[in-house]
Amino acid sequence: MRFGIIGTGMVGRTIADKLVALGHEVTLGSRTKDNETGLAWAEQAGPTGHAGTFADAAAFGEVVLNATSGTVSLAALRAAGAERLAGKLLVDISNPLVFSAEGEVSLDPVNTDSVGEQIQREFPDAKVVKALNTVTAPLMVEPGRLEGEHNLFIAGNDAGAKADAVALLGEFGWPAESVIDLGDISGARGMEMLMPFWLRLMRSFGTAEFNYSIRRAR
Repeated sequence: MRFGIIGTGMVGRTIADKLVALGHEVTLGSRTKDNETGLAWAEQAGPTGHAGTFADAAAFGEVVLNATSGTVSLAALRAAGAERLAGKLLVDISNPLVFSAEGEVSLDPVNTDSVGEQIQREFPDAKVVKALNTVTAPLMVEPGRLEGEHNLFIAGNDAGAKADAVALLGEFGWPAESVIDLGDISGARGMEMLMPFWLRLMRSFGTAEFNYSIRRAR
């Protein structure tokens, strides 16, 4: 299968590595064709890994993943082009974190909106599913790094797209029963609002390799 990844940061490269290892073909997209990080990744990835612009990645992928920072996601996806995203599953991994000069974190948007919702509104023909934004990059593609059952969350308006997203997560090693569906794309608000709490936990634990495990009364 062909995947387009918008963003060449750690998250984008980690997912790209996993997809190539699984036998998929990936174009890693950045602002410019000569992005050094993208070109270096493509060189080490082999013949099924490519580098290009955001537009190249969106055109190439049967599925597109947004791995940019939430504060620039809309701009990156505009550069990718609405016509190249139309009809496709668009997995949004972004978080709209804003850091102050003192290191304090806030979100923009927050509470009454989310990046996931903003993307779906601006690109109504794309099938946006929020996923993977609540774990660190290595755990996204290797949940077995943690013992026992732990959970991911998804949200989106299209039931078929969410089923496809769960299938992709299954390829990464996430059992379907570990993925909790939070309903329509407005569920992205809660998923994004977990992140300041997640950052506090990371500071407390001294590691990013942890996750949430949800338990319900029988």
